[in-house]
Amino acid sequence: MTNRLLGGRRAALLASSVALLGLLAGCGSGDDGSASASPTESGTAAPATGTTTPSASVPASGDASGAPSGVPTDAVSNSRTPSAPQSPAGGTRCHTAELSASVGRNNPGAGQENFPVVLTNTSSRTCTLHGYPGTAFVDASGRQLGPDPERSSGDPQTVRLAPGRSAWAGLSFANPEVSGAGTATPAALLVTPPDEKDPLKVTWKGGEVPVSGTESSVRLIPFSAGTGA
Repeated sequence: MTNRLLGGRRAALLASSVALLGLLAGCGSGDDGSASASPTESGTAAPATGTTTPSASVPASGDASGAPSGVPTDAVSNSRTPSAPQSPAGGTRCHTAELSASVGRNNPGAGQENFPVVLTNTSSRTCTLHGYPGTAFVDASGRQLGPDPERSSGDPQTVRLAPGRSAWAGLSFANPEVSGAGTATPAALLVTPPDEKDPLKVTWKGGEVPVSGTESSVRLIPFSAGTGA
């Protein structure tokens, strides 16, 4: 009788142990399944930090325009598209070697002596004059007589000279007999075209000119087309 009771208890304990092991085995398989699923999901997602591949439309070392880092876009544009070359300044200007000079006939009036200073284009090209001539009365040795001429408040215009054409600028001064200024008789008048350095020498035939005193000023008006005759 005692043996039967012990056998029954052992069987019950064995059955309980088997059931407990089965329960533990079921719980363990669930943990393993969730643990194995987690690495798979994190592996397919983009990492939160790390190296990314730059977009093909944006250079890796600059902006979308292709400019290197720190260089303005317009600097790159300018280097790719150079500006058009500029024409040399004064390309149509008449040069001294292309001109001849003369002094026209006096046209006196109201105590003034008025002479046209004429420049004529002797070259084979069309050129331009703009502004005032440089002038100076000189004696036979080339020494200047009197003060530098004064420019009037006229509005200079550009005068186009075809070959053989002329332009004139007015030169005037007070009649010395009226003004009482000190006088001299020049040997020549030096005429320098606008923006040139080399003068043209014209024999002076206009008589005495004022060279000293309060009324010794010689005045100029800018060039106009023609000879002033």
